[in-house]
Amino acid sequence: MAVDCAPEMEVAAADRFDHFWSRQGEWVEEPNRRRGGESGVQRIPGTDGRVLYAKRQTGHIYRSWLHPFGRPTVLREQDALKGLSRLNVNVPHLVFCGAQRDAQGQWRALLVTEALDGFVEIDHWYAAGERERHGEVLHDRVLKELAATLARMHQGRWQHGCLYIKHVFVRVSGEGDAAEVAIALLDFEKCRQRLSAKRAAAHDMKQLRRHSSWNATDWDKLYYFYKTAFGSAIKGL
Repeated sequence: MAVDCAPEMEVAAADRFDHFWSRQGEWVEEPNRRRGGESGVQRIPGTDGRVLYAKRQTGHIYRSWLHPFGRPTVLREQDALKGLSRLNVNVPHLVFCGAQRDAQGQWRALLVTEALDGFVEIDHWYAAGERERHGEVLHDRVLKELAATLARMHQGRWQHGCLYIKHVFVRVSGEGDAAEVAIALLDFEKCRQRLSAKRAAAHDMKQLRRHSSWNATDWDKLYYFYKTAFGSAIKGL
């Protein structure tokens, strides 16, 4: 099976998987062995100068009642990227996604996305002193935009499933009252839709709190903004 998403146009359709599989670059996430195989991420150049990230997997699968014999995790991630984009959640733009079996029957799978233009990991943004430089009024806007982003995701019943602070990215354009804030999310390998928005919200918000370093005041603000954006569906979280 191969799934093609906005591929580089100069590459023949039948050759796109091999085209991307053969591209090599710097490992930004060294291959790790889990889920019965290996998975890692490389930074590779696009043919038009774009920076691309290629998640490369061999035998790396998940199982569910829909897929009891296993399905490459990048295909679940592709589903999430497409679903969240429709909900106006900033996620990496999908360039190519494909999965196929080799001669021995083992899965090979690829997920190629564009770099998030201008976004930085939010902990790096803090470490660079951007909170102090921009001031607390803008930082409140950062928390408010993050809350609105998470609310849109959860209202669509999407559960990130691995919502650590390192998967939250921020972009601030401009200065003062004219500054614009945007939030993006990454790494949807465990993302799935739950039966209810509240279940998705409860899991992710508890997980984010465990894996972030915001103080109690920041969390109070984030929860306030989140509940305001989400509405009555999450009373009791």
